[in-house]
Amino acid sequence: MTMKELREKAMKLPLLPGVYIMHNAKKEIIYIGKAKALKNRVSQYFGSQNNHSAKVRKMVENVDYFEYIITDSEFEALVLEASLIKQHKPRYNILLKDDKGYSYIKISKEPFPRISEAKKPDSTGEFIGPYTSSYYVKNAVDQAVKIFKLPTCSKKFPDDFRKTRPCLNFHIKQCCGLCQGKISQEEYGETIKEAAAFLKNGSTLSVRELEKEMTQAAENLEFERAAKIRDRITAVKRMGERQKVVASKIKEQDVIALFGDGEDGCFQVFRFSNGMLYDRETFLIKELGDENTAFGEFVLQYYSMRDKIPPCVTVDRSIDDKADMERWLCEKAGRKVEIFTPQRGERSQLVTMCKNNAAEVLAQSKNSQGRHYAVLKELGELLGLKKVPVYIESYDISNLAGTENVAGMIVFENGKPLKSAYRKFKIKTFEGQDDYASMNEVLTRRFEEYHKLKDTGEGFGRLPDLILLDGGKGQISAVRPVLKKAGVDVPLFGMVKDDNHKTKAITDGEGEIEIKSIRSTFTLVSQIQDEVHRFAIGYHHQRRSNSVFKSSLTEIEGIGKTRAKNLLKHFGSIKNIREAELEELENAPSMTKNAADAVYKYFHASEKNDQ
Repeated sequence: MTMKELREKAMKLPLLPGVYIMHNAKKEIIYIGKAKALKNRVSQYFGSQNNHSAKVRKMVENVDYFEYIITDSEFEALVLEASLIKQHKPRYNILLKDDKGYSYIKISKEPFPRISEAKKPDSTGEFIGPYTSSYYVKNAVDQAVKIFKLPTCSKKFPDDFRKTRPCLNFHIKQCCGLCQGKISQEEYGETIKEAAAFLKNGSTLSVRELEKEMTQAAENLEFERAAKIRDRITAVKRMGERQKVVASKIKEQDVIALFGDGEDGCFQVFRFSNGMLYDRETFLIKELGDENTAFGEFVLQYYSMRDKIPPCVTVDRSIDDKADMERWLCEKAGRKVEIFTPQRGERSQLVTMCKNNAAEVLAQSKNSQGRHYAVLKELGELLGLKKVPVYIESYDISNLAGTENVAGMIVFENGKPLKSAYRKFKIKTFEGQDDYASMNEVLTRRFEEYHKLKDTGEGFGRLPDLILLDGGKGQISAVRPVLKKAGVDVPLFGMVKDDNHKTKAITDGEGEIEIKSIRSTFTLVSQIQDEVHRFAIGYHHQRRSNSVFKSSLTEIEGIGKTRAKNLLKHFGSIKNIREAELEELENAPSMTKNAADAVYKYFHASEKNDQ
């Protein structure tokens, strides 16, 4: 069907709740959604595409026809949607890969055993488990190794006893120094047994048992052993205190947060039991689409895969159809389940921590850092951008009373300077001082290069997510027609300075957006403005220096502007020309023997005069 035919069909749908099913030309199901009123929801897809995300536009382009199922209520539509998505796995729905298998703790079969994580048991060791949470297993093994000071190196014992000096862990008292061969197999075996008991029974029971052992050792006058056990008890308690950093007054809850960058997203789930964080799950989603729609789909998908549903699900935003979602969770769990969006307090802090972790994971997946990514998202939201400005270009003009008129372009990628992408421009189309015309010329040349190289996606063939000009309304007005003529849709803003030439605000050409009160954004924009100014003025100084050098060369008989320029380009500097041998000067581009001789005599005569 054509878009017009699809819209006509959608406009005939009833204003009733239900589920709609989109098919492509191959009759494959590509998207399943629910609606309070089928006509209103489905017809939106086939109207103007301007308000749709890239993901939705792509989906609509592939729709050949659609079906629908009317339900008695919105709740029934939600349940049916969950069931159909799980059954058909349409490519444009949020699809979560459930790779959550069992995890084990392994105690290897060796003369001096090691404790480690394992995905499945085999004949190479004793296994504790299974556990549903790999996060729990990793933390438990890490705690046991630190508390009981077990080796983590790759050495093989007893073969490697006394072959090398002990590593850093021994010196900072995080390893017993088994490699020194001073610990007997029997003594090490007892330590492993205590570590295994700790892993099986938990810290509370482990401390009680260790306290009994310490008392018994003291009564037997084994004071050195008693001291070691005391240190282990202290380590166990300290580890418990560390765990409380990620704890909650709500005994059992899941915390779910989403961090999206306008294209992709990362969902993070923190799971709490007995007030402690016992599991953490991460889901990276490509082409996220609308964040709120995606969030509702995620909750539906996630709890379709999980049997354990807590009494409280704490989320970072309001959920559409919250009442129906809660009812579905209640029926699945067989008891009351609340979806809660905190505004302040401890649970709000947990949501923030969860979201920050999601930002870090998404940033790392794109070779960035979470803190930089969070600042870029903040900047994007402040400017009303559709996506996080990961790739930013900034421009500045520099001249002296209209002479040596140049521009500098710098690039910040993932919140950091990308110096390999910096570019210099010499203004060519006019002489004199006109910063607006200069900016117009520079951006015109930049986007002419884009159209030549866009198929490569590299250098000038890549469109920036944001352009920041060093200047205000005038610079914006000079450049906006350039973008329109080039047919590119890139957000354009200016960086405004105060009377002390310090960053003050950002302007869209109409009004100013104050940023001084937003510290992280202010710091980033100030850094960009300072860097582009430094780069442009540095190029200007370089051009002026070369101009002075050229004028001194043209004083030499037989050396005009062209030869002076070629000499500087060939040798790189006046110093190198001065130090060049006569034969080197003769072999330089556009030089003759007479001209080379004149240059050589000029500089060496100068040296004699200096003496």
